[in-house]
Amino acid sequence: MTNDDYALIARASDALAHPARVAIFRYIYNKNLNRETVCNKDLVEEFDYAQSTISQHMNKLTLGGLIEVKHEGTKNFYFVNLGMLGKYLNSVKKLNI
Repeated sequence: MTNDDYALIARASDALAHPARVAIFRYIYNKNLNRETVCNKDLVEEFDYAQSTISQHMNKLTLGGLIEVKHEGTKNFYFVNLGMLGKYLNSVKKLNI
C-alpha cells in the first residue's frame, strides 16, 4: 500500500462516517443506476432534513470525492463518482484485514 492509498481511504471513509451520508450516498447511487437525476430538492424530500443539513452532508461527500456536482442554473445535480468509488474499494481491499 502507498501513502496515496491511505489518504484516499481516510478521505472517503471520513465522507461516509455519518449514517445520514451513507444513506444519501446509497440513494444517489441507486438513482444514478436507474439513470435518474438527483437534485437538492429530491434529497430534502427523501430524507426530511433541512436544506442546510443536506448541503452540509453533500459538501462532505463532495470533498471526499465520492460525489460529483453538476450546476444547472440554481439547481445542483449529484452523481456518484464511480472512478473514486472503485479506487476506494480497491484501496480498502489492499488493507488485508
